[in-house]
Amino acid sequence: MIEVSSDAVPKLPRGVRLRRDEVRNEWLLLAPERVLKPDPIAVAVLERCDGVRTVTAIVDDLATAYAAPRETIETDVKKMLADLQAKRVLDLE
Repeated sequence: MIEVSSDAVPKLPRGVRLRRDEVRNEWLLLAPERVLKPDPIAVAVLERCDGVRTVTAIVDDLATAYAAPRETIETDVKKMLADLQAKRVLDLE
């Protein structure tokens, strides 16, 4: 598994988009020749992967928004970002 640094800046690479399918009332992560269906928590993380915020800033924002333990969120977010990077639908700069 890839180790994600707290200083990394995640962003969706060129050709990958997070889109809402209004007909099916669900979010989709569209990539070349692939479609992933992220759950609501993954959508909350992906919406914050703007190429500007660091992993630390995203975790802090989520901890505040959901009033949840920061350590738990950090572990889960880093695991999710590593998984998405391994699937080549997320870049970490």
